[in-house]
Amino acid sequence: MNKMAVAVAVLAVGAGGYYFSQQSNSVVANPMLDYIPADTLAFSGQLSPFPFKDYLYSSAGSAQGYSVEQLGELSDFSEPHEKFFLSLYKQYLTLMTEPDKLIAHYGLPDEMQSYFYTLGALPVMKLQLADAKAFWAELDRAEQESGLTHTVGTTAELEYRAYRLTGEDSDETVDIIFAEDKGWLTVTLNTSFNQVELLQTALGAKKVDNPISATTMIQDIAKQHGFMQDSISFINHVELVKGITSTDGNMLAKQITKLAALQDEDPFAELHSEQCQTELMGIANNWPRSVMGFKSYSVSREQSTFDARFVIESKNAVILDALSKMRGFIPDFGADAADHIMSFGLGIDVAQLAPSLNAVWKDLKTPSYQCQPLAESQYALEEFNPAMIGMMTGMANGVKGLSLTVIDYQLKDTDGSPAFDKLDALVTMSAENPTLLLDMVKPMYPPLAQVDLKADGEAVDVTSLLMLPPEFGVQAKMAVKGQHLVLFAGDEAQKLADTLGKQALTSNGLLNLAVDYEKMLSPMMTMIEQSGEEVPEELSMMKDYNMSMQMTIDINAKGIEIGSKVNTKAAK
Repeated sequence: MNKMAVAVAVLAVGAGGYYFSQQSNSVVANPMLDYIPADTLAFSGQLSPFPFKDYLYSSAGSAQGYSVEQLGELSDFSEPHEKFFLSLYKQYLTLMTEPDKLIAHYGLPDEMQSYFYTLGALPVMKLQLADAKAFWAELDRAEQESGLTHTVGTTAELEYRAYRLTGEDSDETVDIIFAEDKGWLTVTLNTSFNQVELLQTALGAKKVDNPISATTMIQDIAKQHGFMQDSISFINHVELVKGITSTDGNMLAKQITKLAALQDEDPFAELHSEQCQTELMGIANNWPRSVMGFKSYSVSREQSTFDARFVIESKNAVILDALSKMRGFIPDFGADAADHIMSFGLGIDVAQLAPSLNAVWKDLKTPSYQCQPLAESQYALEEFNPAMIGMMTGMANGVKGLSLTVIDYQLKDTDGSPAFDKLDALVTMSAENPTLLLDMVKPMYPPLAQVDLKADGEAVDVTSLLMLPPEFGVQAKMAVKGQHLVLFAGDEAQKLADTLGKQALTSNGLLNLAVDYEKMLSPMMTMIEQSGEEVPEELSMMKDYNMSMQMTIDINAKGIEIGSKVNTKAAK
């Protein structure tokens, strides 16, 4: 693995944890936006103060990351700059469960704002500091531990630290830059081939010519997707394509052109033809952005809850319509679902799978592209034939969805082997005619021939058909409830199965996954402790992991939407 990538990943883990915590309700006049270009490739802005310290308290027990030992398996970290980043990360690991110490050590405010954006290809991160001296002291500590030293630079009367990331024998140089001005820390890169004006802009000494503040881009994203306006993120696909298909269409394009002139080689020269510009921009305009925002959030020292959405925007009506037709049925167990340990629902209309994929396939092949890379991609598509999927799924026509729900379980040690002391779980298959489907499967698995299910009739014991060891202590039953074939164990699971029989086969989603980590892990650790065995380190690290999450994937008129609801509670 590239060592530089590992070093960057070390910083990204800490920055990523911070970013996902950053999330009130209006975009006001914000001076910081005057320094961010409207053609930025990526943007993430916490536009109003976020209760960072309270969030740290609520999530300290669930804070996770690579251990130093795990990182050691990825790289030997022999270079000074690698040791520097590792030292920073080790310190973060030490403090992440102690919010007061972490805040004080890094000189962070209790409530803070942050921004990430690009100036062409140059990444820029800004966040507020309450005590710059404390932050510099942490960098000094990491220097002493790693042996890496910084140089001090000045541009436009702003002083900065530069840490060299490239080797002595490298033709070009890359430095990571740290600078503080008026309570804002800037972290960016500086190279031997970018102009000094670019660094000045990144450090906030110069405003950009076409700032995002002169547009309504942020407000439009919030309005279009129903996001809270104080925390918006996006990746601009149009600007990315413009950057690689033109020589001066935006800041990225100009940077690539200059670099190509210095190296006498342009990796994107093939895409500069009129055909490639037109065809690639047509695709980008159909899929203009990936956006992220919050529908809601609440933060206290006791717990934090975030409801986020990530949307790949699309204006391609053909593909969106095809994907929408694939949506199937996912059971809805109402308020009770919040108490379940785990649930997984796959909503898929099997009868629509092949026709929908065929519609997507045909759309991707139309029009016939003249741009060589796109033409090659279309040629590769010829090898994929959606008709084969129709043949494979023929017997499952009528199926609308599958689901698994684990309501509760307890484990015990039986003669040195794990067994269930209790199991409440439900597996479902939703279909237009579940009894017919079961009859079609019986010839393939003869033991099923003895299972005679009546619509909404009594459940049949099928424990023997599962061929589970008797010591597992599981009694499983099967029944048809309405348009749902159910397999369950436990009284609570049977109650859920009965309620499922009243639910019609509506097309309500593609995927739903929910997990309560504390409820899922606690029985395992209890059994191991009672057996006298040592709890594995991987589980021991998660003993205070009091977090639940739900992820959804769905299609709507705006694009492909991935939802994420996360709740974290302070360690008990």
